[in-house]
This record gives sequence, structure tokens and C-alpha cells, in this order.
Amino acid sequence: MKQENNNNIIKLKNVCKTYKMSEDVEVKAVCGANIDVQKGNFVAIMGPSGSGKSTTMNLVGALDLASEGDIFLDNINIEHLEESELAQIRGRRIGFIFQGFNLIPNLTAKENIMLPMTFQDYSQEEREAKADELLKLVELDDRADHYPNQLSGGQQQRVAIARALANDPEVILADEPTGNLDSKTGEKVMAFLEEFNKKGKTIILVTHDRNLAEKHARKIYWLKDGTVEKVTLKEKGKWKEHKP
Repeated sequence: MKQENNNNIIKLKNVCKTYKMSEDVEVKAVCGANIDVQKGNFVAIMGPSGSGKSTTMNLVGALDLASEGDIFLDNINIEHLEESELAQIRGRRIGFIFQGFNLIPNLTAKENIMLPMTFQDYSQEEREAKADELLKLVELDDRADHYPNQLSGGQQQRVAIARALANDPEVILADEPTGNLDSKTGEKVMAFLEEFNKKGKTIILVTHDRNLAEKHARKIYWLKDGTVEKVTLKEKGKWKEHKP
């Protein structure tokens, strides 16, 4: 199995993703993407609607496979894995936070957080203890038994953050995590992500908001028409452009 030995937790190498719309029509949503996400970094994938951002997110998060090129997750080329193997690696390595929260409506906050652990062989006792710990971490231990419709948007997003951390992943992939929140609540959510990054978690922020990306990330991939147009790195507090 093809491996790469380096400090990258995720690497896209000359990746293209093509969707077949009909017998005669194909659409290349992403073409020739090269993206390196190093362990412990805070990376943003930035681009307007239609830039290929969502497709890139799915590829970076190992939710989809490439039509061309290679995707490495924890130095393993996922193109050669069975879906069951990929699901296990993805479930352990990556925690997902979505703009729409994606909480299960008939599960309480605590039960939503416990859910990812059921697929990773945790005992019931371990799942409950971990969920209680995470609820306290995101300052919602008094909302454990509340259902999503009994929580504010900001509280739901914090439950989603706790759920993303349930299996102690190395990477947190946040897709427009402040998109459905007011600015004050959004800042609190980003503060949580920055704190987790300081503790060693790798953060991947997918956003169309340039201010959000430049305020929090240390490396930004700028997408346009399905390609990485440029890469910027924060060096000594200033952004410098590098070749993609």
C-alpha cells in the first residue's frame, strides 16, 4: 500500500474530482488540487460559492474519493482502502462540524455526543463519561438532557463541536461553523476551535469569509473554478503568498 512518510496528516496530490451529469456531460468540480495539512496546523480552505470548496472539503475529509490523483490520510493512500476500512480511519482521525449542526433531533445533547463512539467500540460507561466530560468542556453540562430544538443555535453548534471531539480525533474539519450564528456567538465558537488548536488538534476551516480565515488560520488555500489559485502563509503576523 502506497504511503508517504512526512508530517502531513492529510495530503491531496494532483487531485481531480469529476461528476458525470449525463452520458455526454461531465463536470470537473476540482482539478489538479495539491493540499498539505500538517499536524497541529490551522488551515483554511477559502473560496466563493461555485469555487469547488464543498467538493474539496469532502476530499480533504475523506468523505469522497478522487477521480484522479492521490489522497493520503495519516500517510495512507485512501484510494486503495475498502469503504469499511476508510470509515474506521476517518472516524478515528477526523471530527466534523457542519454549518447546519446536523444533530439528531430525537437524541438529547448527551446522546448526540455519544453517538460517534458507538462505532468505535467504547463501552456504554465510557461513552457516558466522555460525553459528560465534553459537555463540561463546551460549557453545556447543564443542557445534557435537552433536545436540539430546546437549544439555541450557538448551543447546538457547541454540541456539534463536542460530538466532533468524541473519538479524540487528530483533525477537526469545520464547514462554515459560524454561518448560522450571530457574530458574538460565532466568535465564541471560533475561540473554542483556537483553544483546541493550541492543545495540538489540527483544524481545517472551510469558509467563504476572508476575514474569518485570515483572523484564525495560519495557512490558506484559495480556490477558484475548482483549482487552487494561490496559497498564503502567515509569517511573523503577515500574510505572504506562495506558489500553489
